[in-house]
Amino acid sequence: METKAGDPGAFRHFDLNRVPSPAFVVDEAAVRRNLAILANVRDRAGIKMLAALKAFSFWRLGDVVSDYLDGTCSSGLWEARMASEYYRGEVATYCAGYKADDLREILTLSDHVIFNSPGQIARFAPLIEEARSNGQQFDIGLRINPALPLGETPKYDPSQPHSRLGHPIDQLRPEHLEGVSGIHFHSLCEQDLLPLQEIWAKLEPLLEPYFKQLKWLNFGGGHHITRADYQRDELVEFLIAVKARTGCEIYLEPGEAVALDAGILIGELLDVFDNGMKVGITDISATCHMPDVIEAPYRPAMLGERPDAESIRLGGPSCLAGDIIGDYGLPGPMEPGERFAFLDQAHYSMVKTNTFNGVPLPSIWLWNSADDSLKEIRSFGYETFRDRLG
Repeated sequence: METKAGDPGAFRHFDLNRVPSPAFVVDEAAVRRNLAILANVRDRAGIKMLAALKAFSFWRLGDVVSDYLDGTCSSGLWEARMASEYYRGEVATYCAGYKADDLREILTLSDHVIFNSPGQIARFAPLIEEARSNGQQFDIGLRINPALPLGETPKYDPSQPHSRLGHPIDQLRPEHLEGVSGIHFHSLCEQDLLPLQEIWAKLEPLLEPYFKQLKWLNFGGGHHITRADYQRDELVEFLIAVKARTGCEIYLEPGEAVALDAGILIGELLDVFDNGMKVGITDISATCHMPDVIEAPYRPAMLGERPDAESIRLGGPSCLAGDIIGDYGLPGPMEPGERFAFLDQAHYSMVKTNTFNGVPLPSIWLWNSADDSLKEIRSFGYETFRDRLG
């Protein structure tokens, strides 16, 4: 999977030695830039835009996100709690499978509660009725699966064969939408407008019989709207047309687009040796700090990489043989103590870090490239590793 981001932006001028290593550094000015683009699309199209916390739950910027967008979407109870505590606006919650105890609280926190199957809606009907009888106000939504795989990496495609995500569209029946206010689908991953149009071309005739009874349609996430080459004007026209044809409120749930090119992960070479090529051990671990490098897989862009330089294979300090980040031409010398940084690490990397093998977590810093202010948000000690399991 090839990354479609990696613009260094203001990080070109950031001194990597200003913070300890390893460290995430998020540029608030870059996040605001992305949010302004999203808000502009929202306003021109007359839709609603929610920030997907699953990609970027950096709640220290909750007020900033809330200044621009209409709310958040969460993937379960804990994200819904975070949304209600640190963000403003609507809360839409979708989970592939709810537990009854979690759902009771989710119903109190959410404006939209989206289910993965009609069976779950039917099974939890008494709990939903109980919440409403207690004065809770929320809409019920159903996630559908378009069964149209258009993703670059099959295992990351929600529309892959036998997918667990969403009710198959060809199985949708009128009785499935009794008491349902909205339809949700999410089939994109770092994609632009054309795949969205293809998916909607398939779904529209199948959903048209239900337009009059539906209040909203949620087109999910995966929209790379803030990428420089995204067709934003055409997206606005498309959304205006969909809203006019369906009579429904339209929602988008960008996640990566909120933090695209807004953060780096700084690391340091710990050792360099030769094993048929130069090998570098770093204090950044793909396994612990950038698991998508292994899961997706993909090759993260490096700040100032020199393609013409001798390649060095970078990997983490863990004992996992597959803890390999990739081969790079470093911007500086291949020597222990040399600093480097990977680009576009604010989304997904920060939310997926772990302490396997006792590898320390990167500290988190908030920078503002507009005024060069720098603030440590959090650092993690041994207790973070110790207390997770006891």
